[in-house]
Amino acid sequence: MSSVILLFVSAIGYLIAYHTYGKFLSHKIFSICAKNITPAQTMRDDIDFVPSKKQVVFGHHYASIAGTGPIVGPAIGIIWGWVPAIIWILFGSIFMGAVHDLGSLVISLRNRGESIGEISRRLINPRVRLLFLLVIFFSLWIVVAIFCLVMAVLFNMFPESVIPIWTQIPIAIALGNYLHRNSKHTVIMTVAAVVLMYITIIIGSYIPVTMPTVFGISPLTSWTIILLIYTYIASVIPVWKLLQPRDFINAYQLLVALGLLFFGIVAAQAPIVAPAFNFHPQGAPPLLPFLFVTIACGAISGFHCMVSSGTTSKQLSTEPDAIFVGFGSMLIEGFMAIMVVIAVSAGIGMMVKNTDGTTLTGVQAWSHFYSSWGAMEGLSAKVGAFVKGAANLLNAIGIPHSIGITLMGVFVASFAGTTLDTSTRIQRYVINEVAHTTNLNFLKGRHGATLIAVLFAALLALSQGGGKGGLILWPLFGTSNQLLAGLSLLATTVYLLKKKKPALYTFIPMVFIILFTGWAMIHNLSTFFQDGKWHLFFIGGAILVLELWMIAETAIMHFTTRKNDGFYAKSQQF
Repeated sequence: MSSVILLFVSAIGYLIAYHTYGKFLSHKIFSICAKNITPAQTMRDDIDFVPSKKQVVFGHHYASIAGTGPIVGPAIGIIWGWVPAIIWILFGSIFMGAVHDLGSLVISLRNRGESIGEISRRLINPRVRLLFLLVIFFSLWIVVAIFCLVMAVLFNMFPESVIPIWTQIPIAIALGNYLHRNSKHTVIMTVAAVVLMYITIIIGSYIPVTMPTVFGISPLTSWTIILLIYTYIASVIPVWKLLQPRDFINAYQLLVALGLLFFGIVAAQAPIVAPAFNFHPQGAPPLLPFLFVTIACGAISGFHCMVSSGTTSKQLSTEPDAIFVGFGSMLIEGFMAIMVVIAVSAGIGMMVKNTDGTTLTGVQAWSHFYSSWGAMEGLSAKVGAFVKGAANLLNAIGIPHSIGITLMGVFVASFAGTTLDTSTRIQRYVINEVAHTTNLNFLKGRHGATLIAVLFAALLALSQGGGKGGLILWPLFGTSNQLLAGLSLLATTVYLLKKKKPALYTFIPMVFIILFTGWAMIHNLSTFFQDGKWHLFFIGGAILVLELWMIAETAIMHFTTRKNDGFYAKSQQF
């Protein structure tokens, strides 16, 4: 199979999907209208609620939802063959992921920018709201803790990325201050900021920074502590000062990276050396249902509903911008996942250097990374497969292999950083929402809620040496994250029913995700039980019970009130 054909077929498919299915959902199902005033306008405070250009919001939204998810997930998922991976990414991102992201964004826009968990109180009942917020809090708790580790590991793997990542902060602050005071020359100033960033990448490739062991504290632990302090500061300052401009810069960085990869794939014309189907890889769990949980963000992710209804809905100036930001971002993330699959199925085959100096190509090079499920364990193996494959493709357009490695390393680390920033801020919103309900006044402000969010993450991250505490609960994240996507689609389905709109477009993806992810969770619980991993077994079981409880509450509410006109009369408040 030609990687070039796969690339163009996917690109054309996504363009068609945006201009047909995306527009259909936006206008016919969600009735998006420019006359609807957004929360960014009605609740503007220039801290969290900041009306912004759709290009700026797109940058923040995309950089936040992407992270390392569409890289790591597809890089692992291809072990079952490139055909199942491509099919799920392509169709999943269009008919499930983009629908999920757009729906949660629109509902939040029409509910004061509240999170999908908070909105479920009025959509369904207060109990469901509490259950929803508990699941969201748990998921974000893991995300913040684990992404501190991800960033720390990436700094150790790619010390060349340290200078570019940290100098991006003052560059972003300068850009944010300019754009906040002067909306003119947005593109020119952003391009200048991106050029500065690429200059720092070149500098970083020549001046790698390695964290030493200080007072017996390992480099990973030191980086984790520094990153936790940083996330606190990033979460409490106004969104336009750092979060928006940094994500905007990263979005441009993404476009540059995707463009380079695109031309690299075309120039290299590397054949796909990975097997089309590989149903029983050594040591791997079964393809069904784990393909859907493993690829995750490349097709659909519950984390996206937290971004859509957490930060993005507070920044959109007009409702029609939701089409470009919500639906469009997911399609681009899917396209990015397609490129990752090409990098680890074709780019890898171009060349892999062994530690003994020998060079592998073709199927042998691919098998070097994918001989078994165990071979892909560890972040370095997952990210390394993509970075090395992508560097091979970039080399085809004249970019030296060493520069390509640095460029892709910074690319991955940048998106991990934006996910960390956004997750901490969203966790603060969740704590704020709970505080307003329980009258815990000290948690209603920015600082109190952020302090709790960071301290909880620190307790988990630092519970083991090297900031690896997040790995304790990480095996639960994949299934709990996808179940959260199913619950978000459940809330969107109820919303459409109350609006007397066709709900099949969200109901079918909801059933699919809940069934397959529930299947994966039950499989995992069985494994945890057999292995005696009781903390994972009991916490995973509790999450599954919470999910089933929410579904039962929703079903009871619907079937007992659907004949009551009051069920639909309430729709006006949404």
